[in-house]
Amino acid sequence: MTISAGAPDILSPEFEADPYSAYEILREDYPVLWHDGLGRYIISRYEDVSRAFKDATVFSSEHYADQIEPLHGRTMLQMDGREHTVHRSVVTPAFRGHELSEKYIPLIDAGAKKLIDSFRRDGSVDLVSQFTRLYPVNVIMDMLALPSDHRDEFRVWYKTMFGFIKNVAGDPAITALAMQTKVEFREYMLPLISQRRQNPGADLLSTLCTAEIDGTRFTDEEINSFCSVLFVSAGETTDSSIGSIFRNLLDNPEQLEAVKRDRSLISSAFAETLRFSPPGHMFGRRVKQDVEIAGTRIEAGKDVILLIGAANRDPRKYADPGRFDIFRPDLDTAKAYSAGANHTAFGLGRHFCVGAMLSKAEVEIGVGLLLDSMGDVKYQEGFAPRESGVWTRGLDELLLDFNPRTPSQPID
Repeated sequence: MTISAGAPDILSPEFEADPYSAYEILREDYPVLWHDGLGRYIISRYEDVSRAFKDATVFSSEHYADQIEPLHGRTMLQMDGREHTVHRSVVTPAFRGHELSEKYIPLIDAGAKKLIDSFRRDGSVDLVSQFTRLYPVNVIMDMLALPSDHRDEFRVWYKTMFGFIKNVAGDPAITALAMQTKVEFREYMLPLISQRRQNPGADLLSTLCTAEIDGTRFTDEEINSFCSVLFVSAGETTDSSIGSIFRNLLDNPEQLEAVKRDRSLISSAFAETLRFSPPGHMFGRRVKQDVEIAGTRIEAGKDVILLIGAANRDPRKYADPGRFDIFRPDLDTAKAYSAGANHTAFGLGRHFCVGAMLSKAEVEIGVGLLLDSMGDVKYQEGFAPRESGVWTRGLDELLLDFNPRTPSQPID
């Protein structure tokens, strides 16, 4: 089997330059497509992608053993059934509810303010390199209570780990660098894990070191693997989303003005950004039993790629899906950060992103403080924002000019 004649190739430069036009062709003409180079089926319609997320009896997360485990080790992402449930139950409290609001929101707020203070008086910023790529890494380090003087090391590790996830074409140089990072990260974390076992604190790493599942504690390797994948998965969502939110709002000035007037709309802007330009454009699953999708039979054992970016712009689900609209009536923003969401950016069903509420908190705090600090924000003259990436996608830079503001000044 090969790529059908006329079908877009998701590994082509043309696809990366403009995946959204390709998604339209795939949804309409090739809703289930075999890609010979990747050895996977590609699924693009909302109904089919949603089904694959929700039906764990047919669509398994076992494929992560090939995609994620080589870098991070075995993690909760590739677990199913009871094993997944009990592991998830240990970390869920840290990412939502009382524990998030009481323990970690103050850390997120302080971290965002410190970064913004480094450029708030300048009147210009590359929001990607000076804020979005630093902010979520700092947050995770603070939640784990890792030494702040090692931030530069973790930022490099985040970049190389993230590069591995984006490496759809399998560039061996990128893989080699990521494998070296895996060794360095492990050598750094294992002594810290040993210390927290002996002297636990109130941080997330200590929680992992002292938690028990059916009377058994996590092993050092399990804790290291969780921390490793946490940096990439939690970091990438917030990193890409904040840049995309600002781009989407700047491209729709009336919506930017609405958000300035009513900060509760930041949540809606994030939800619509997750639909319109999500940080992750593709997820994977492994078919556990023969299944038919859109008239195509997929054999047990085959892997499938779920095109999030295509599903979230399916006109069968959303009216005028190529338009960014924070007031969109067919996007349930009240459920956008729960397993009841009707977008697919965080997955759906049992594997719905455990860190969705953490990302929401980071985005609401970060975007709110940025708007407090940047009056009359606009693109720098001659700058045109450009997305890149295939598996994950976001802005490489976001050059902005603004009038410096202090929090006491009225919103312009």
